[in-house]
Amino acid sequence: MSTTTSHATTSNDGATTATGSGTFRLGGDLPVTRLGFGAMRITGPGIWGPPANPDEARAVLRRAVELGVTFIDTADSYGPHVSEDLIAEALYPYPDDLVIATKGGLTRQGPNRWTPVARPAYLRQQVEMSLRRLRLDRIDLYQLHRIDPDTPVEDSLGELRALQQEGKIRHIGLSEVSVAELAHARTLVPIVSVQNRYNLVHRTAEDLLDYATRENIAFIPWDPVSTGRLAQPGGVLDTAARDHVASPVQLALAWLLRRSPTMLPIPGTSSVAHLEENIAAAAIDLTDKEFADLAQLGS
Repeated sequence: MSTTTSHATTSNDGATTATGSGTFRLGGDLPVTRLGFGAMRITGPGIWGPPANPDEARAVLRRAVELGVTFIDTADSYGPHVSEDLIAEALYPYPDDLVIATKGGLTRQGPNRWTPVARPAYLRQQVEMSLRRLRLDRIDLYQLHRIDPDTPVEDSLGELRALQQEGKIRHIGLSEVSVAELAHARTLVPIVSVQNRYNLVHRTAEDLLDYATRENIAFIPWDPVSTGRLAQPGGVLDTAARDHVASPVQLALAWLLRRSPTMLPIPGTSSVAHLEENIAAAAIDLTDKEFADLAQLGS
C-alpha cells in the first residue's frame, strides 16, 4: 500500500492537524494527507449559487490548509463554478504540497438538480474551464463525475486520456461506479481513485471499497460523516464518542480512516468551527473492539 502513518500534531495555536491521519500516494506518486476537505458545501443552498458568507467560505479553505490538509476535492458543478472560484481566490498561489482534485460530467439545471453529460467535447471544455478558474497548468486529479448513459464510457475516458497525454491532467478518477464499471474503465485508462457514497450508515459500496483497497486505488467517500440514528444518546457511537471525549462525527471519521488504508475522507463544511472539529478526528485511535462494534452498526 502507498500509505504511511504519522503521529497527530498540532498547529501553532494548539489545534489538531490532519497530519495524524497519515499519507496516501495517489497513483503511487502524489502524496496527500488522508483526511482531506470536500469543497461542495462552500456554495449556496442546493449546491447552487454563492454561499451566504463568502468570506467565511474563504476562511474555511485557508484554515484547512493551515491545519495540514493537502487534498481538496471540488467539481465544476458545485455552484456551478462557485467552489472552484473560491478555492483560487482563497488559496492561490497554492502551497507546493496542495493537491486540488476536481470533477466534470454533471450539468446543473437548478438547486439540487444534476444531469450527466460526458460527451468528449463537453469534457474537454470543462477541463479547460476548470484549469482557468483554478489557475492551474495541470489538474492533479480529474474525476469523471458520472458515467453518461448517452455517451459510451470509452469515448468519455478516451478524451480524458487524450487530455492527460497533453499534460492537462495528471491522474484520472471515477465517481459513483460499480466494481464492474471500475474494472472495465481500468482496461481503458489508468484509474487512481473512485468516489462513491460511503459512511457508517450507508455501506452499499463495500465491495467497491474492498476492490479499491486490494488494487491500491484511493477510495474517496462522499457524505462521509452521516451518522443519523447511530448517534442517538446511549448508542454504541454515542458511548464511544463520550469515552474519547469526542463527537459522533469525529468517531465516524476515525472509523473511516481505520476501515481501509486507501480511504481518503473529505468532510465538507462552510464553518471554520466545524472544520476544526472534523480535522480533530485525525488524533483519535479506536480500539479493536470499538472499531468492530461500530462496524456492526451500518447497513
